[in-house]
Amino acid sequence: MNFNPNQIAETLVSSIRLSLPPIAICFTEKVPAGIRNWGSRVPAGCRFWQEAATEVFATSPKDHDLCAIGTFTHNLETTEAHQADRYDALKVFADLGYVREQDLAAVPVLRSRPAYVVYGPLATIPLAPDVVLLFGEASQMLILAEASQQVEGDLPPAMGRPACAIVPQAYNTGRAALSLGCCGARAYLDELTDTVALWALPGSKVDLYAERIAV
Repeated sequence: MNFNPNQIAETLVSSIRLSLPPIAICFTEKVPAGIRNWGSRVPAGCRFWQEAATEVFATSPKDHDLCAIGTFTHNLETTEAHQADRYDALKVFADLGYVREQDLAAVPVLRSRPAYVVYGPLATIPLAPDVVLLFGEASQMLILAEASQQVEGDLPPAMGRPACAIVPQAYNTGRAALSLGCCGARAYLDELTDTVALWALPGSKVDLYAERIAV
């Protein structure tokens, strides 16, 4: 299959009946002409996934500034004040027993530091995607798991909190990953209901996944 984002998106939507279009995530040092800057903060970086279902936009690290965990997993530049907020958040998680200090070393972190993160529908994204996100229910996840196993020759990991760690996991390894979500993502994303999980596909091989999914 030739790399045609619109065709790949159509294949994914029709093959597994996605209710939300595939979301493309691109890491870049410069925002291409014609892409608007988001220009405001959201309560959690994963919220950008839902907004990206309908438009293409670019975010800078300051747009993610309210999300102490998302800036960590995406290796975004932060201020000392933000890092203090992250410490406070992690302390709350530790006090609750939700994330222990020893758990942090196992959380995937983007190995590069992007200046901007561009989001948008895969069908209309003007950049080559680094990661493609798919929201789906169990029957859809089954097809994705089978296709992933055929493309990669191995089983994909199923991840829990934080949900945003699925992005660096797919990007760093070049392999698909399944996230069962986290309490934060389920609070901020209308699409991530109790019956929905999330897949991340490496953008460099999304055409191969789409081909196997269609079969």
